[in-house]
Amino acid sequence: MSTIAETSRRGQAHRRMRIDGWRWGGRIFLVFMLLYTALPMAWMLITSIKSGFAAMQFPPQWWPDQPTLASYQKLLDPQNSVGQDFLRFFWNSLYVSAATTVLSVIVAVPAAYAFSRFTFPGRNFLFFTVLLRNMFPAVIFLVPLFILMRAIGLVNTHGSLVLTYLTFGLPLAIWLLKGFYDNIPVQLEQAARIDGATRFQAFILIVMPLSTPGIIATAIYSFIGAWNEYIYAYTFLSKNEQLTLPVGIQRFFSENTTDFPGLMAASFMMSVPVVVLFLVLQRYFVRALTEGAVKH
Repeated sequence: MSTIAETSRRGQAHRRMRIDGWRWGGRIFLVFMLLYTALPMAWMLITSIKSGFAAMQFPPQWWPDQPTLASYQKLLDPQNSVGQDFLRFFWNSLYVSAATTVLSVIVAVPAAYAFSRFTFPGRNFLFFTVLLRNMFPAVIFLVPLFILMRAIGLVNTHGSLVLTYLTFGLPLAIWLLKGFYDNIPVQLEQAARIDGATRFQAFILIVMPLSTPGIIATAIYSFIGAWNEYIYAYTFLSKNEQLTLPVGIQRFFSENTTDFPGLMAASFMMSVPVVVLFLVLQRYFVRALTEGAVKH
């Protein structure tokens, strides 16, 4: 009996060590990923508070001797040309991203609900056809979409970007919301219908409040995708007053020199809205991904 008990204790100790090994391995991996994502942001912030001379020094200064906010002051000062352009680019990006987000939610919500609740001929084929676009890289559609936008007179307008971003963002938005609607019991809507509500009222009063995390996740995804996009904005827009931030910050590059502190300051300020938005709403995003991925 003592041998059996000792063998059992050894087995339990071995299992605990194996579990602890996986746990510590996971912790080390998370720390590595945190450093991998945080260090570039930290270096970008440090470079943005350097002078132009300090930013070009080699070996580099890990912390400037004389930190300065001159780059941020120049970017946020509407009295100089750099500040005027940066603020214009910022508002252009905000407008395009907000319009894309609102339209994505308006279109994706009823489309995902229809795929989830209604049965109609070709439903599965149509749903997977919608997702088929994500199998191809976005650059494949660059020339055809440019020809289309030129034909309908939308080149050098923000409308061309909004329509393009909807083309690329809606498939995943619809898929994400459909998975979320699939997990909302149909019996809740049926009970509302028995109490006299119409299908539209049941959708607005019952389904919409329960699907808020999924809608917020869709909005985050659409906003981030539109905010960071570069290739189509660079192709469709050529007028300086129409440029968005990813394209506009190129003005910090010139033939002979590059304003690295200004470039890093502009890049850091461009990253702030996305980071803040995700940190504030991340719990909704994670909840939508987990609930939309599991069939109850």
